[in-house]
Amino acid sequence: MATIITMPRLSDTMTEGTVATWLKKVGDKVSEGDILAEIETDKATMEFESFNEGTLLYIGIPAGETAPVDSLLAIIGKEGEDISALIAAKPTDAAPVKEETKETEETKVTEKTASTPEATKSAAPAATSLPKGVVVITMPRLSDTMTEGTVATWLKKVGDTVAEGDILAEIETDKATMEFESFNEGTLLYVGIEEGNTAPVDSLLAIIGPAGTDISGIAENYKTGGAPQAAPAVAEEKEVVSTEKASEPIVQEPSTDGQRILASPLAKKIASDKGIQLTQVKGSGENGRIVKSDIENFTPQTAAAPAPTTAASPAKTETVTAAKPFVPAGEVFTEEIKNSQMRKIIAKRLAESLFTAPHYNLVIEVAMDEAMKSRSIINSVPDTKVSFNDMVIKACAMALKKHPKVNSQWREDSILINHHVNIGVAVAVEDGLVVPVLRFTDAMNLSQIGGSVRDLAGRAKNKKLLPTEMEGSTFTVSNLGMFGITEFNSIINQPNSAILSVGAIVEKPVVKNGQIVVGNTMMLSLACDHRTIDGATGAQFLQTLKQFIENPVTMLA
Repeated sequence: MATIITMPRLSDTMTEGTVATWLKKVGDKVSEGDILAEIETDKATMEFESFNEGTLLYIGIPAGETAPVDSLLAIIGKEGEDISALIAAKPTDAAPVKEETKETEETKVTEKTASTPEATKSAAPAATSLPKGVVVITMPRLSDTMTEGTVATWLKKVGDTVAEGDILAEIETDKATMEFESFNEGTLLYVGIEEGNTAPVDSLLAIIGPAGTDISGIAENYKTGGAPQAAPAVAEEKEVVSTEKASEPIVQEPSTDGQRILASPLAKKIASDKGIQLTQVKGSGENGRIVKSDIENFTPQTAAAPAPTTAASPAKTETVTAAKPFVPAGEVFTEEIKNSQMRKIIAKRLAESLFTAPHYNLVIEVAMDEAMKSRSIINSVPDTKVSFNDMVIKACAMALKKHPKVNSQWREDSILINHHVNIGVAVAVEDGLVVPVLRFTDAMNLSQIGGSVRDLAGRAKNKKLLPTEMEGSTFTVSNLGMFGITEFNSIINQPNSAILSVGAIVEKPVVKNGQIVVGNTMMLSLACDHRTIDGATGAQFLQTLKQFIENPVTMLA
């Protein structure tokens, strides 16, 4: 039977989406997990994958067109299947809600449903059964590949007053931990998924309504007649977990000493993926509960290899035999780590960049003595902290204003010159690499750059960055100097045309005024896209950059 695919809600504030590109055409075979299209939301352009398999029979929104969430996007089914009735009954643009009419619970649930009609049908219990003003909140689909979410932290508790725009909870997806804000106001009457627990998209997350409202039966009715329920925590025992006990951790297999092991679902999943025995992990949570951080920080203890035994020599021997080569006792050990969604995207984007943009690299050596003196003076001011990387970023912003061709993007029919400067700063995180963006960097002073970089880098490592904070860069800086790397070449972060690689400051003999003296230098390598930046243009940019860094006072003017 054919399946209707609707315009998904790929961000928490998305009300409509634009199909940037169709990666499948009518008649193509579609497998589960195939990328159907790239959809532009209010925050980013994201890949939208299929959760069904079959043949793409119909496209409802052509490339370049915009439509509201839940509009008919496509139909997938068996080749040759008659879908005329489905097309005739395709979803239409939702009528605007009248200002004087309160939003019903059904409307809210529709905003959170997945992109299949089955999910839409099952996710919305009858709105007429709800008391006036009561709204059911479901687990949102906060990324294009998200099928379930984990409540990392509740920022509101039952009984708290909630205003529209308040952050209800932090929800961990397959990509990041994101803040989930309320689109309603009232009192938090019920929490359906406790901290640390995981549930599928569209599961009952919370109920908001007027204080004192009787909501008895709503949660149970939603589970039996509404969204699909999550599988029991321990399938073997087939326990029925009550709402009041939803916050209890999963009970694992008994340990060797007869005690049961308490672990969150996310911790259990990560441990399973990494092949870690929970009996070896010490929990830091309540009652010794094992949480995500315990698994991530766990270091397995390696048992000492048994000493090789040697056979006793005969009491008497006449023959001297050659000694056998020593073969150390050991065990072949490999570890397979599943690729995270972030790692897959990094691999895809960098491969696309390297094999589509003709890269070349320019290297220049910069004297850092004056920069070191200036930084010491700047940081002597109370509450001021500026790094060498901050100084490089500031110098890049000023040099890009003088050489706008480096601040460009390649397009098939034109070159786009950016006269605003948004510098992306590469930050290493546990699962890979992210590039938060400093918007209008040229208008920031050194202290502002330093504060912004520390804030963005800190939130990047804690998976707190918003998608909008990783968009819109026009140039990128990557620094491995803190790891002692003196020189390296980076892959361009497209659609940028260039990326600067910053090495470590090295103390070495240098020639000044005909004399060999001790000096401090730093290597800078600029990777350029030859389609937009000619060699002379890149070289002139590096010369200007060198002048700014070697004479820091010029950056303070």
